[in-house]
Parts: sequence; structure tokens; C-alpha cells
Amino acid sequence: MARTIGAAVTATTVLVCGVTWMARAGDPQEGLPNAAGLIAYQRVASVLESPRCMNCHPRGDRPSQGDDRHVHLMNVQRGPANKGLPGMACSTCHQMRNNDAARVPGAPHWRLAPKSMGWTGLSRGELCRTLLDRGKNGGRTPAALVKHMTQDELVLWAWSPGAGRAPPPITAAELKSALEAWVDASTPCPQ
Repeated sequence: MARTIGAAVTATTVLVCGVTWMARAGDPQEGLPNAAGLIAYQRVASVLESPRCMNCHPRGDRPSQGDDRHVHLMNVQRGPANKGLPGMACSTCHQMRNNDAARVPGAPHWRLAPKSMGWTGLSRGELCRTLLDRGKNGGRTPAALVKHMTQDELVLWAWSPGAGRAPPPITAAELKSALEAWVDASTPCPQ
């Protein structure tokens, strides 16, 4: 009988504690700052982590290429202005548009992103904070980042990458919607 009473008290205590916790917790999203913004950022990050972006956002001096992100052939290097070394400028091979016959991608002002915007090896949280750091992102505000990622011809090339290259996992319109939702939620970053 004592064992039954003890079990009932324990069960009641657990039930009361659970109900109290749930009442305090309220909505599962409550207390999570900008949950919708974090979800939107995950969609943005899926694009930024795609080969179309990562190939030209190295943290070192060598870009990568292809969907498998192998090191760029011919010992291509960043160079002082992120446009290749003298005598081996990016624009020597990468013209204003794709050359599918030669399998060479192209878009206006082809170059590497500045080293400060290198993303290789960063967690999604680190990527987010790097993206928002005006000392690293060319002084861009969140609104300017949206404009850059939705209107810049080189960025938009990612959705028309030419033969043998996959576009990012969501459309350019979906990226724009995700960016706007992220900015509207005050650009939260994951840990």
C-alpha cells in the first residue's frame, strides 16, 4: 500500500511539473528569437553553401570548380585584386557568358569574392555572422546584401551555370523570399 501511494505521489508530481512546464512554455516557438528568420536563413545558407557560391568564396587563394568543388585546374590563384594573377586573369577564360562548347562558365565581372568573404569550412552560424559583418562584406547593410544577392549579374549566373553544372537547391525567386524574410526578422544567426 505504501508503495502504491508513493508511486501515485511520484506520478502526480511528474504530471503537475509537466503541466506547469507546458503552461509556462506556451507556444513551442515562443522564446526562440526570430524562429521564422532562422528558418529563412537556413534556406539562404543552402544556396550560399552550394558549389555555385562556394567555388568563388574560398578562404584561401585558390578557387574551386565543378559540382564536386575540386581545386581549380591550371594552378589558378586569387591575385591582388581577386581577379587572378597577372598574365592569368580570370577574364582570360571566363567571358561575359557561358561557353558551353569549351565548358567554361562566364558572367559579367567574373572574379573571386574578397578573402574576407571566404566561406569554406564555416558553420552556418559562422557563415551568417561573416555575411553580416560590414567589415568583411564590403560595407553592405542587410538591405544591400539582398540587393547584391538578387540583382548582381555574377550572382544570378548561379541559376544559369551552363552545361554540366547544377544550379543552387532553390530558385532565385525563393532565395529572394528567404532573404527578405530573414531581413524582416532582424537577420538572426544560428549558433
